[in-house]
Amino acid sequence: MAIQVPTELLDGSVLGLLTQQDHYGYTLTQEVRQLLPISESTLYPVLRRLKKNGWLDTYDEPFQGRNRRYYRLTDSGRERLAEIQGDWQDFNQAISQLLEGNTHE
Repeated sequence: MAIQVPTELLDGSVLGLLTQQDHYGYTLTQEVRQLLPISESTLYPVLRRLKKNGWLDTYDEPFQGRNRRYYRLTDSGRERLAEIQGDWQDFNQAISQLLEGNTHE
């Protein structure tokens, strides 16, 4: 896929994944990478920014003598996800119309 993934869609992708369950950074990265062409290092700044904005919270769990940092969605993160989902629906519909040459609907 040659299309660059905009920041807002990366944010929405992470927030969407966290609606099902909490994840630690590596599993989040792997989940996103299954569907989008991003490098492993791309997602960590996204996670830090989402946490700074209050859309994610973190906690640590021990695993094989080390701690894993888990990310979970906050209530404001759920609100932000709903905004991104609405924006995506509008954007997706507009782009689909343009790509199909259907601009007179």
